[in-house]
Amino acid sequence: MRKIYLGALALLSANCTFAQKDPVAEKFAKYINVEDAHKHLSIIASDDFEGRETGQPGADKAANYLSGEFKRLGLQGANNGSYFLDIPLSAISGKVSSLSINGSALEFGKNFSAEGITADGNINVAEIVFLSEGSEADLNASNITGKVVLVIAAKPVGTESARQATVRFQKIIKNIQAKSPSLIFVASSNARFRGASERIVIKKPATNTIATVPVFVISTSTADVLLKNSGKTYAQLAEAHQVQVVKADISASYQYIVKDVKAVDVVGFLPGSDPKLKDEVLVFSAHYDHIGLNPNGPDKVNNGADDDGSGTTGILEIATAFTQAKKQGHGPRRSVLFLGNVGEEKGLLGSEYYTDHPVIPLERTIADLNIDMIGRTGYEHQGKADSSDYVYVIGSSMLSTTLHKVNEEANTKYTNLVLDYKYDDPNDPNRFYYRSDHYNFAKHGVPIIFYFDGEHQDYHKPGDEVSKINFPMLVKRAQLVFYTGWDLANRDKRPVVDVVTGNDSK
Repeated sequence: MRKIYLGALALLSANCTFAQKDPVAEKFAKYINVEDAHKHLSIIASDDFEGRETGQPGADKAANYLSGEFKRLGLQGANNGSYFLDIPLSAISGKVSSLSINGSALEFGKNFSAEGITADGNINVAEIVFLSEGSEADLNASNITGKVVLVIAAKPVGTESARQATVRFQKIIKNIQAKSPSLIFVASSNARFRGASERIVIKKPATNTIATVPVFVISTSTADVLLKNSGKTYAQLAEAHQVQVVKADISASYQYIVKDVKAVDVVGFLPGSDPKLKDEVLVFSAHYDHIGLNPNGPDKVNNGADDDGSGTTGILEIATAFTQAKKQGHGPRRSVLFLGNVGEEKGLLGSEYYTDHPVIPLERTIADLNIDMIGRTGYEHQGKADSSDYVYVIGSSMLSTTLHKVNEEANTKYTNLVLDYKYDDPNDPNRFYYRSDHYNFAKHGVPIIFYFDGEHQDYHKPGDEVSKINFPMLVKRAQLVFYTGWDLANRDKRPVVDVVTGNDSK
């Protein structure tokens, strides 16, 4: 009985300690405030920054603003004294300069579209192989090496969804490409055509890769022109489900275009004060890029105030709190890195490159607290009592039970937000765990938390404006991130990595 009684006293004592607030942390959390947040976001999400698209002048302006603020606050340039970490990116695209079918010239983006161009090419042939649905039986019975083929775009069959049909058809195309034809035409009754579009990727070392087989998507009426020498229409041949070789004069010329893209992550560093802990680093991250201009609408700029101007503002405010603490003799025991990522909207590119080439080794990185959209109310909380008093928390317990507890305790002590864990699941169909920059830390085994307000009606639209931001809510969410970071930067032991999810697919 006595042991049980003493244990209860110990538990009570621990709970009292748990409930105690840190007045020093509270003092510096007040540097995260509405006035400063509004000032930063009004600049970051202004029309002058042109939607901050990676590789465009607006992103450069945002990077320069962020680095200027880091310098003003007294942060060090984390990349050998520089606030910029160059991210080597390439913009790649495929362009079809000419396509003629049986004497009829087609216009790229108007009469057809093209995918899978990875090298320059010229084609001149006098026949085409009609593969119907491109079944394995048809492929095994056909020699299509070096030839032009035509296949019917797959439609859902049975209980298939449109997505399932698309996935099945992608496998069919890969099987056809494996047989090394020179060109694949896909006939679709509901095709939508577009011209050359750029895809931005991390630049890779030159290798002797084998070019993929291009795929040209055409309408069924164009397929009639392609097959006219058969004496039958496309519909008649499609109904027959038979492989046929048809005489057809086809010439095409296409180009693979690669351009360098200027892009930088912005890195500000605050050295730790504890000689035993300062080599360890806590990362606060947010992406400063967005999706750029909207040339077809009355509102020409996708300002990205929430996505992710709010997160970028959040790390500036948190940086202000930490640097003020340092100046007043309360600097964090561990070092802190403030990371503004570029290229998130292009595929998490800036954070991918950073985690592959970190300015501070990842084994010394104790956690990444990533902020991506904290200024609005998402669909599922609109109209609820907690509409301005919640935040989605994703990934806090994916790798570390310690990190999850630290965030929960910080919220209980200071901010009392509703912590919504709905999307805290690698198998969530929205896949939010994989869709922001924290993921690139997590895949390297670094514990993470992703703070998020949820998608809303202005997500990736011109309506994502500063005027729609709830600044008191942004501040409260940023303060939660600060308090969690304050604990992590000052506790005796780093978060333990003690969870294996078994799910690291992107």
